[in-house]
Amino acid sequence: MNIPENLYYTQEHEWVRVESDDLVVVGITDFAQKELGDIVYIEVETEGEELEKDEEFGSVEAVKTVSDLFMPISGEVIAVNEALEDEPEMINAAPYEAWIIKIKPSNLQEELGGLMNAADYRGLIDAS
Repeated sequence: MNIPENLYYTQEHEWVRVESDDLVVVGITDFAQKELGDIVYIEVETEGEELEKDEEFGSVEAVKTVSDLFMPISGEVIAVNEALEDEPEMINAAPYEAWIIKIKPSNLQEELGGLMNAADYRGLIDAS
């Protein structure tokens, strides 16, 4: 299982990459894409919206299920990966390259502490 050390993780199996104080990139983990199976559709209709941590920002549809996506931190959804509209399976092939949204965080330093590092996330997966 691929769990990059340089990322943060959520209980909902999303990864978070901090690019700067003004930019955070979000996707779903290798574990999540394997659990979901073949991803056929990504829906994100929250671009331009200011959302709170844990609010739903979209969903991932796979052959066997639909799963909601939740904001790992508060902020404005400033970009959606449009390439996923035509090729949602990119997430299955490269989950840490196929980002879903970019966020302009509103409380980054305070909320980062609520996310897991790679070792903690590995423990979450091992416990499930």
